[in-house]
Amino acid sequence: MLPFSRVAIIGMGLIGSSLARAVRKAMPTVRLTVSDGDAAVRERVLALDLADDVTENAGAAVVDAELVILAVPVGAMGAIGAEIAAELAPGAIVSDVGSVKEKVLIDLVAALPGVIVIPAHPVAGTEKSGPDAGFASLFKDRWCILTPPADAEAWQVTRLGDFWRLLGARVETMDAAHHDRVLAVTSHLPHLIAYSIVGTASDLETVTRGEVIKYSAGGFRDFTRIAASDPVMWRDVFLNNREAVLETLGRFTEDLVALQRAIRWGEGETLEALFTRTRAIRRSIIDEGQDTEEPDFGRKH
Repeated sequence: MLPFSRVAIIGMGLIGSSLARAVRKAMPTVRLTVSDGDAAVRERVLALDLADDVTENAGAAVVDAELVILAVPVGAMGAIGAEIAAELAPGAIVSDVGSVKEKVLIDLVAALPGVIVIPAHPVAGTEKSGPDAGFASLFKDRWCILTPPADAEAWQVTRLGDFWRLLGARVETMDAAHHDRVLAVTSHLPHLIAYSIVGTASDLETVTRGEVIKYSAGGFRDFTRIAASDPVMWRDVFLNNREAVLETLGRFTEDLVALQRAIRWGEGETLEALFTRTRAIRRSIIDEGQDTEEPDFGRKH
C-alpha cells in the first residue's frame, strides 16, 4: 500500500521537478498536482508531462492532497504556508525540501496552526536549476533527513519516511537545530567558500578573466560548479541559517590562519598530517557510496 495517494508539490525547480519525476516512476498511481508561480515553468512542466495537474495558484494545488511538499527557497516557506493554509485537507502532512530546517519549522508551524508539519531535507542536488534539470534518480541512495517537531506522532513520521524510501532515499531523523549545525559544515560552508574563491579569482587584477577560465585546473573548476548553484536559494540558506554558518565559519577561519602559519614557517609535517587526515575522510565518503572514485569525478570526455 502506498503511503499517499494524492501528492502536491509547490515549486518546480531542480528538486521539485526531480520529485515529480521520481513519484511518477516509483508511484505511478499517485495523483500528482504541482504548482509554480512562473508561467514559463508551468509550460515546461506541461510539455514534459511531469504531473496530472498543473496550477498557477499554490492553494489550488493542495486541495485534497494528503502530502504537500514545498520545494521553494527557504525564505519563502512562511508565505507559501500562509497561502495554502485555508485549502489544506484535514490530516494533510506539509513537508519541504529545504537545506535549513529550524527556521523553516518555525515559519511553517506559525503559518499553519493545527497542521501536521514534518520538514525534510533530501541531501541531493546539482548546480543546475529549472524543470528541465530534474531527473528521477536524483534521490537514489542519498540521505533524506526528517526533522519532525516534538509533538509529531511516530506513525506520521514513518509514513513520510516510507514515501522517501520508495523514491530510493535513505532516511534519517534528526533534531532541526542539530541538522542545521551539521549542514553548515557539510554543505553551507563549502558553498560559501566556493562563492568566495570564484569571486576572488575574478577580482584579481594580475590575472585576467580569460586566463581564469582558460587555465582552470580541476580544483578551481569544481569550485565553479558549486558556485553556479541557484543564487536565490543559497541567499536564503545563509540568511536563515546564519548562526550555525557564522559559528562554523569562525572555526574555519581559525583553522585557515593556522594553515597559513604552517606554510609561512615551512612546517611540512603539519601540512602532511592535515592532508593525510582529509584524504582519509574522502575515502570514507566513497566507501559510504556518497560519491564515485572514477577518474576526474566521473566526468565524461
